[in-house]
Amino acid sequence: MSASPVIRKEIIVGGRPMILESGRLARQAGGAVFVQYGDTAVLVTATMASNIRTGIDFFPLTVDYEERFYAVGKIPGGFIKREARPSEKAILSGRLIDRPIRPLFPKELRNEVQVIATVMSVDQDHAPEIAAMVGASAALHISEIPFQYPIGGVIVGRVDGQFMINPTLAQSEKSDLHLVVAGTKEAVMMVEAGAKEVPEQVILEAIAYGHEVVKEIVDFIEDYREEALSMGLAKEKIQIEVPLPDPAMIEAITAVATEKIDAALRRCSEERLSKQDRDTYLDSVKNEIVEQFLEQYPEEESAIRQQLNTIEKNLVRQMIVQEGRRIDGRALNEIRPISVEVGVLPRPHGSGLFTRGQTQILSAVTLGTVSEEQILDGLGVEESKRFMHHYNFPPFSVGETRPIRSPGRREIGHGALAERALSAVIPGEEVFPYTIRIVSEALESNGSTSMGSVCGSTLALMDAGVPISAPVAGVAMGLIKEKDQYKVLTDIQGYEDHLGDMDFKVAGTMKGITALQMDIKIPGIGLEVFEQALAQAYEGRMEIMKKMLDVIPAPRPELSPHAPRIIHTIIDPDKIRDVIGPGGKIIKKIIEETGAEIDIEDDGRVFIAAVDQEKGKRALEIIETLTKEVQAGELYHGKVVKITDFGAFVEIIPGVMGMSGKEGLVHISQLAHHRVNKVEDVVKEGDSILVKVIGYDNQGRLKLSKKEASPPPVSATHKEDRPGRSHRRRGANH
Repeated sequence: MSASPVIRKEIIVGGRPMILESGRLARQAGGAVFVQYGDTAVLVTATMASNIRTGIDFFPLTVDYEERFYAVGKIPGGFIKREARPSEKAILSGRLIDRPIRPLFPKELRNEVQVIATVMSVDQDHAPEIAAMVGASAALHISEIPFQYPIGGVIVGRVDGQFMINPTLAQSEKSDLHLVVAGTKEAVMMVEAGAKEVPEQVILEAIAYGHEVVKEIVDFIEDYREEALSMGLAKEKIQIEVPLPDPAMIEAITAVATEKIDAALRRCSEERLSKQDRDTYLDSVKNEIVEQFLEQYPEEESAIRQQLNTIEKNLVRQMIVQEGRRIDGRALNEIRPISVEVGVLPRPHGSGLFTRGQTQILSAVTLGTVSEEQILDGLGVEESKRFMHHYNFPPFSVGETRPIRSPGRREIGHGALAERALSAVIPGEEVFPYTIRIVSEALESNGSTSMGSVCGSTLALMDAGVPISAPVAGVAMGLIKEKDQYKVLTDIQGYEDHLGDMDFKVAGTMKGITALQMDIKIPGIGLEVFEQALAQAYEGRMEIMKKMLDVIPAPRPELSPHAPRIIHTIIDPDKIRDVIGPGGKIIKKIIEETGAEIDIEDDGRVFIAAVDQEKGKRALEIIETLTKEVQAGELYHGKVVKITDFGAFVEIIPGVMGMSGKEGLVHISQLAHHRVNKVEDVVKEGDSILVKVIGYDNQGRLKLSKKEASPPPVSATHKEDRPGRSHRRRGANH
């Protein structure tokens, strides 16, 4: 058997080679590409089921991003010692790949398609998610799967005002922008960013900068397919056959339904019906039409309903593009009514209720100790994080019933987006030494609960007294595009998201953007759409921000009485053992006595947490006592604990937790400015005296002086400075 041909091609991305290879690995997959970028290596496969999945009205695409711990030379934690459920980073990376490729498949495709990116080696300077995205595009393109256009993807960073492609780890740490741009040769398909209050114009420039590199990657993938075809390593695309309904039936339905549905939509707009009332009313109108045509076409209920949905979608889009009229009667740039409340929950450390139209979010903040930070067991360099944002989407929020299970990809994605939006304003550990967890509950949903979560969580943070650097607000923008005409919508509701072409979420402060995410359903959009969407989003954000600041203009000056008070101090790392004690004996005693929680870091940072601040201060006093260094020249009020013939032993730092304090010897010669015959003539056991530290003896024992801690007596001074004596000296000299 002859060796299989192998194709291996290289492109320079961000100044470094990215290599794509096919023909050596995973040859039974529909398409397989092994991507190497630096020392990062990802195997990406794309496979399609041979049979149509019946009974569905959507395209069944799955993108799995599989992390392998051997990729960074680690053994998984836990008892099982093998990879289990995907990490949050893996889920987000899978979504990152899914979003730009999904709109590029035929809408009629009903065969299951699965893209699997297996991360086999990770070099932290070369992002595996970008290698996986490029690999997914190439694997789909060389397969038989009807994937319309290849895509490319890059990360755009900005350091000292200069853009860079796929920044290294060191560059990322200095960057004020992390922007992922994915698209075809013609247009941008997906944008996702976290930023440190970056202005809108800079974001636009970064998108344009990234898209230029994306075009180069797309050209490279097209050349890759052509060469793979010539070597027998790529396949011809299959053709999708779509059974068309009876044209006479479609024509008859359109003639009857268009006028009725148009009238119904206009009534919804004029009366500004709620989501439930609108859905009920439109369903009743469509059901009447279905009943009318079922008499003539009894086997075609599905096709009839599909045609009615198409008519409804077209009419809604025409109303918006041609008349600037929305289904709920709002202007294109109008935000739904907003209601803001804080402190709605008595026991959590902070809470905020944000309602915008029929979208309602309740966010709650919990403040914890540094030891409660999240431990990350993944392939990245981060081992823990102290700020977490979680998002829940219960079924009652949309009036439905369904089993409640663990968070899905949508919940994790929405929580991560809100976390990214708020991370830029969270105070550092040195300023606010707390672990912060926010949970956003979507109590009602009718569009953009993720941006509602940003607003609700900002309110909760300020209610909790967290000193955020600036408040953050978010809004979701939509798009209706018909040929060369388009309209950008501010604050889209669920109906407009479903029938529209774009969901563009923008969050930021008054100063700039902190997070954005764009999903589209059409093959790309131009930069002019981005520019208008960002401008409208800024206006919307400022309007929302004003409503929030009218209720709570700044973080509360005091924490909730139920929140722990954390005291932060630093001790000499060599003194850590003095605080912990043998077998943890001392620190356990401190905790028992004070009720405080104590975390000690290896670098000497100490965090003391207690709801009762006095107990926290007591724990601090004990730790300071245990670790206090005695310096020569310092004065102390000490207690005489023992008398000997040659001096007095004085305790200058009292003992704590059953441990002896620090004491030193005041030699009899250091008790007074005059000669002392007997120690008891000056001090007695139990006396409190002022002493000065004058050093240590050869054995490291502390030497103290009572004499040097006080000025000499006046009589002695006068004796030294008698004028006559001085005069006689002068006379004698003559």
